[in-house]
Amino acid sequence: MIDLSYRPRLADLRTLSPQSLGLLPFEREGVRTSDAVAFQGRAGYDADFLPSFAVPLPDTGAIAGDVLPVTGSDGDRLDYEHFSILMSKSRRLALFTAVNIDGSASVSVPRGGDPWAFDGRIPEEAQAGDELYADNDFDRGHLVRREDPNWGPTASVANRDTFHFTNCAPQLSVFNQRSWLSLEDYILGNTRRVGERATVFTGPVFRGNDPVYRGVAIPLAYWKVVAFIHDDGRPSASAYLIDHDVDLDAQSLLFGAFKTYQRSVLAIEGLTNLDFGSLREFDGFSNEEKATGDAVRVLITEAEDIRL
Repeated sequence: MIDLSYRPRLADLRTLSPQSLGLLPFEREGVRTSDAVAFQGRAGYDADFLPSFAVPLPDTGAIAGDVLPVTGSDGDRLDYEHFSILMSKSRRLALFTAVNIDGSASVSVPRGGDPWAFDGRIPEEAQAGDELYADNDFDRGHLVRREDPNWGPTASVANRDTFHFTNCAPQLSVFNQRSWLSLEDYILGNTRRVGERATVFTGPVFRGNDPVYRGVAIPLAYWKVVAFIHDDGRPSASAYLIDHDVDLDAQSLLFGAFKTYQRSVLAIEGLTNLDFGSLREFDGFSNEEKATGDAVRVLITEAEDIRL
């Protein structure tokens, strides 16, 4: 059950040591950057991963000016093992992530020492690094969950790939560890249907009034769109939004109660200016909104509230 009453404060701070950051002894001043050459041959996001249900990456035409160019990349995407990321030029965070999940081939990979690194394919200054997360209560929250791409013979490669700042977003620890993870666990546990496969898009909601902290505008909401095949062979999609109030200043960090909603793919498109194409046609909430003209929003306080 998601606890919506928890109101954490930034207190009892501790200094992060190189060891606590998972840094290796040879790293310069605590900074690690993965060589661009190391990513050659990565099997990034596959639009044809689900049987007879093509799910292309969301179209970014409406926000093309904010998509960070990637030298030598196809369509400005950063390909990792079983997932891909498009970065925001203005926000230094991911516009969205896209991951293919194969539960039937899942491999348990130890977390390791949190060896977060910059991606050498794009400038370090285009990525929000550990300077954002030191001495506060922000988690370096995975957008693509660490476990999700860890399947098949390259699971360990996928696991390591998730520890890049491109896949990182500032999330308060209780947000990352309770609300979002509870939702993800339930969704993935109930959508791995045909072939135990699912495709998941995740990203922040960028708003013009997001509070700025250490030079980074902090997203106050995150969304998730899941595509899967029902047991009866029917393509399906569902969308979710988690939001909270926050007050950021130099002395304090106070988050309000978290609210988690099931929304329509149409609603996520409106919040992000992304275009999910035909995916909205396979989402019951989007179809209901088109038929009635009314927004559909369900507050999730426990797993039984989710409609799949």
